[in-house]
Amino acid sequence: MIRTTQRRTLTLQAPEEPGRPAHVSAASGLVAVGPWLYVVADDALHLAVFPREGSAPGRSIRLFPGELPLEHVARKAAKPDLEALCLLPPFTGCPQGALLAVPSGSTASRQQGAVLYLAADGTLTGESRFVDFSGLYTQLSRELGSLNVEGAALAGGRLRLLQRGNGDQSVDALVDLDPERFLRALEADRAPGPDVVRTVKRWELGRAGSVRLTFTDASPLPDGRIVFTAAAEDTRDAYADGPVMGSAVGVLAPDGSPLFMDTVDAKVKLEGVSATIERGRVHLLLVADADDPAVPAPLLEAILEGVPG
Repeated sequence: MIRTTQRRTLTLQAPEEPGRPAHVSAASGLVAVGPWLYVVADDALHLAVFPREGSAPGRSIRLFPGELPLEHVARKAAKPDLEALCLLPPFTGCPQGALLAVPSGSTASRQQGAVLYLAADGTLTGESRFVDFSGLYTQLSRELGSLNVEGAALAGGRLRLLQRGNGDQSVDALVDLDPERFLRALEADRAPGPDVVRTVKRWELGRAGSVRLTFTDASPLPDGRIVFTAAAEDTRDAYADGPVMGSAVGVLAPDGSPLFMDTVDAKVKLEGVSATIERGRVHLLLVADADDPAVPAPLLEAILEGVPG
């Protein structure tokens, strides 16, 4: 079992909207860049940024215009459902790289993401730009049925999406995209289309008790491996929430084959991971979603021991 330690909770300097609490609750994606931690939440129109060290409150950066309803059911129906955050390399017009916020695609209104440009010091520069995933997701839904994209990582010359198959009738999958075609679409300010898809590989991660483990996020390692998180949530589909039986962390080889997976000691729904190599070991920062807007999301850390290279 993987031992986790809570480093802090994701408190904010001010609520992202009037009437909301001053914290991130539904944390769903995490990327560390320089001295900063960037977090997307699946129930917000904003990105949150926190100091990588210490426990000072973070701040919110708007991604989409408008306001979401405060009432839970209405908010769930209206939210953009950003589920993953991915670090992109430099490309034309973006010399220091960018962050890509990826939507789940679980409904027709959850197909718009955003790209945010980075400065040399890891801070954000300029305004965010929308990215329409509808063409790409139409192609993936033909192959996988109901979509729920929850992880994204650029590793080993592949831009990888992790499909989360909530419910026993859905499937988990590893989707490899062509990163050059995807970045060319961003450079031309056009939507990535079906032509960016390379391969789609279906997965079974096993179970925690009677509930399937399903992908919830991904983070690249320098050698082309990716670290993934998974959760066992007792829910019928990609829309409804359910009780969480536990979470796990695993590692995939550059060719997508499994190398390692183990459960974590905390009974939380892990939704975001940022992985680095420190002193030859895989060091993780993790965020979890309590599915309760009154509960601030925790930032956890862990070390993976004995992971094959």
